[in-house]
Amino acid sequence: MRVGVALAILAATTSAASAGGGFDIVVPVRPGVPIIINGVDASYAVIESAMGLARNESLVPTVYGGRPISPEPNVGHYYPSLGRMPGYGRLEIEPPANRRLPKPAESYHESWSAQSAPLPAQSNVPVDPPPVIYAPEFNGPPRPYPRPIPRPLPRGP
Repeated sequence: MRVGVALAILAATTSAASAGGGFDIVVPVRPGVPIIINGVDASYAVIESAMGLARNESLVPTVYGGRPISPEPNVGHYYPSLGRMPGYGRLEIEPPANRRLPKPAESYHESWSAQSAPLPAQSNVPVDPPPVIYAPEFNGPPRPYPRPIPRPLPRGP
């Protein structure tokens, strides 16, 4: 009887421990934003051996049903490091030396300038100007302030 109970407890604990090693289905949170795992778009795909925060083992996840993504950027820009010619734009061709040259362009000249506003006209001094300075009256040195009157100190109880 004890052996049967021990086997039941052992089976119950090992089944809970092996429950985390299954597969996962990846569902992106934002539509249109792919989830890339090892160069494969794993959106709506099945992943086996995925790592998580509770797993302490380093396994490479296997993606089933994903689409491979090219490592080169698929945008309309020219990256010289890729070693390919641009898909559009100016194609540089060296013209032959004996070609007919176009007629020279007409001369063109334009200039700009800036200056201050003219000063106002200077007025002449009036015939009878008003007095300019009035000197203050001086009646000797200032008087000292009156001394304060000493007051008796209050007496305590």
